[in-house]
Amino acid sequence: METEVVSAAAGVGGDFSLWSLFLRADPVVKTVMGILVIASVWSWAVIFNKSITFSRIKSKSNKFEDQFWSGKPLDELYRKIRDKQDHPMARVFAAAMEEWGQTKSTGRTDSLVVGARDRLDKILNVSVSRELEKAEKDLGVLATVGSAAPFVGLLGTVWGIMNAFQAIALTKDTNLAVVAPGIAEALFATALGLLAAIPAVVGYNRYSAALNSFAVRLQGFADEFSTILSRQLDERAR
Repeated sequence: METEVVSAAAGVGGDFSLWSLFLRADPVVKTVMGILVIASVWSWAVIFNKSITFSRIKSKSNKFEDQFWSGKPLDELYRKIRDKQDHPMARVFAAAMEEWGQTKSTGRTDSLVVGARDRLDKILNVSVSRELEKAEKDLGVLATVGSAAPFVGLLGTVWGIMNAFQAIALTKDTNLAVVAPGIAEALFATALGLLAAIPAVVGYNRYSAALNSFAVRLQGFADEFSTILSRQLDERAR
């Protein structure tokens, strides 16, 4: 490591471009920078994916609810979407309708009606939980990058400052040209940590709020649908 510090100090020039800083950096600092770049790219990929996913879910849910509340028979709507369950609300609806189809073929005693109502409620709740779990996928990546990236960058910062002090000790020269490479590496690692963390934190907060909003909407739909099916069960039991 001492040889590397001396070489860096001796070879420093006026080029402080980002690429030059990376090439001159200590292997440990290079590793830190690489990790932060990968984390940043990964978090941006998640952000773009979630942006498209939630936009699509919102648009298709709006269309589905318009059809659901249009007054058309539920069986007709189910036949229409049975082979095209491409969003959470449709899949929750289809799961309940499959159970509803089996319920209609049973007897009409009060005990069977009560059992059917319980099964429908459980299927709706399980379906809602499953769909929310799918929608939440990869949000943990943003949370992890947002919380860990500044500390990973800090590791590179500390290591770069250590290199700067070692350069001073080995050359016995406090000239700025001696400590500049290590300090530049340290600041660059800090900047990369912040560049990775800030978008991840913003993205996590945004899409967590979007997920919570959709969770309320999906659970509300499931409750309303359960009420409709329960009412129809009561009418069949009379």
